[in-house]
Amino acid sequence: MESRSMPLRCPELPGSNQHSPNPSSFPAGSEPAQRIVYSARQSDLQVRAAAKAIPSIPAHSDNPHMKTNTALAKMRAGKPAFGLSMGLGVAETGAILSGSGTEFVMVDRQHGNWDEREVGRAIAQINLGTATPMARAAANDYRLIGQLLDKGMLGIIVPMVDTPDDARRVADACLLPPLGRRSWGWNQASMYGDDYADCINDELFVAVQLESATAVDNAEAILATPGVTGCWMGPSDLALSLGFHPSEMDTRDEHRLALERVLAACRDTGKIPGIAGRGLEDARRRRLQGFQFITVTSDAALIAQGASAARSSLDNL
Repeated sequence: MESRSMPLRCPELPGSNQHSPNPSSFPAGSEPAQRIVYSARQSDLQVRAAAKAIPSIPAHSDNPHMKTNTALAKMRAGKPAFGLSMGLGVAETGAILSGSGTEFVMVDRQHGNWDEREVGRAIAQINLGTATPMARAAANDYRLIGQLLDKGMLGIIVPMVDTPDDARRVADACLLPPLGRRSWGWNQASMYGDDYADCINDELFVAVQLESATAVDNAEAILATPGVTGCWMGPSDLALSLGFHPSEMDTRDEHRLALERVLAACRDTGKIPGIAGRGLEDARRRRLQGFQFITVTSDAALIAQGASAARSSLDNL
């Protein structure tokens, strides 16, 4: 005789007309599948209730789900965005820095001490505060850039971009078609909502790092690349490329003129000029020069300065 399996009836959820049995009423051993489904549904309700209690993140202007890149919005309005970089590889530092009121926090994958899992945790920590999570990629590499985006970065800075072809590779890796060639598929970035794919190309800050004499010569062509939002100058590497030690950059006219050429290229192409600062005073000076996207200092430098200041204050006891 043909064996027919009976359809499994799920317990009632709020708003459902289906009867919801009490698990204690199930005869022991008689309905294991029903017990499992009931437990799964109850767990789902608990997760949904917990999710409603989580504070909402800033909404995209046209959709209540996608996280707004507040640092980029500020720069598009002509204002500066000051940020802090993370190189120690400790995710929890992200929440502390993001809670300071800084506009963005940048995870440094080029020079920082990071592993892949900790990068993902760092983004979650940064999102506990108000800062926009960004990262400097280890290299101009499609896979490495894609991994940072899939984890939820809303800003990507790519080092050693010297030519328009280099810049095109950056844009291709960062942007979804038709603007780029980024692969469809993300994990942690899905926390930004179902409309992530519709909004991310507009919310993503794509910065090319100009840090060589060749890059300065090609600055306008590089910055004219579709999909590139702005640049981030590396003044120390630029000094080395120009033939002198970074400690001499403030007294060398060729260094100053190189920065001015890049600022002019940004104005001519409508792109956002950025630079790596060397502390508070340098960040202020760079802003007066016309830079908008400015990293002020790093997690390691802040700890070192705080420790030194604390110890020095004890000398007067």
